[in-house]
Amino acid sequence: MSSAVEAISCSKVADIAAAGPAEAKECAAAVAEHGNGNGGAGDAAATNGKKCGGDVAAPPHCGKGVEEEEDEDGEKVPEHIDLGPILSIKDQLEKDKDDESLRRWKEQLLGSVDLNSVGETLEPDVKIMSLSIQSPGRPDIFLPLPVEPSSGKGVWFTLKEGSPYKLKFTFSVSNNIVSGLRYTNTVWKTGIKVDSTKEMLGTFSPQPEPYAYVTPEETTPSGMFARGSYSAKTKFLDDDRKCYLQINYTFDIRREWPSSS
Repeated sequence: MSSAVEAISCSKVADIAAAGPAEAKECAAAVAEHGNGNGGAGDAAATNGKKCGGDVAAPPHCGKGVEEEEDEDGEKVPEHIDLGPILSIKDQLEKDKDDESLRRWKEQLLGSVDLNSVGETLEPDVKIMSLSIQSPGRPDIFLPLPVEPSSGKGVWFTLKEGSPYKLKFTFSVSNNIVSGLRYTNTVWKTGIKVDSTKEMLGTFSPQPEPYAYVTPEETTPSGMFARGSYSAKTKFLDDDRKCYLQINYTFDIRREWPSSS
């Protein structure tokens, strides 16, 4: 997965943090007023559920200027912006019950959410149910979940150089809306970082059925210097940088696919 999707979609928090201090305060107020309907899944497949919400545009004068620090994987971490208290879904609907346009917007965002099942829980819960690599003419490669302590040793899978592939994630969302769910993947070869991928999945409401997301097609690198062993770290985080899954694994890129057993 050393050449995985490179498209980077900014979340609301990242957009706000990139603004100047005065603009950031105004942007934060705007987002708090209108909710967290990010809807950043774009044209990618969401086959087992629906992506909720639509983009809420930040004020056009929101610029860049706030310095960002980097985490251990080299990912830029936006300066913390306080967007106000987290509300349960029931409280969010109750808060704007007298504003018909806002109420309709939130009901559209939530879809058929069973309010009795989500209760008063504030924090969303996201469970990554499966991770797979799809390549034409080949059986899907599934990364083992949950990750066993012993699975971090040895090569997890082998890819053929110059081969097209897609990544597919299935996940469930419960309790509350998760805003700005994203996937990051960092790859090293012989201790040197060779690739850093960030893919914005979007904002999702709780529902009984799992969501599915498929990335655009990419191609594994090829050539003498591309072949060999790689180590990688995959994370799934939201706008608040809450990590729902982290996997450390190794894989190979070879001239040919491994023989089927």
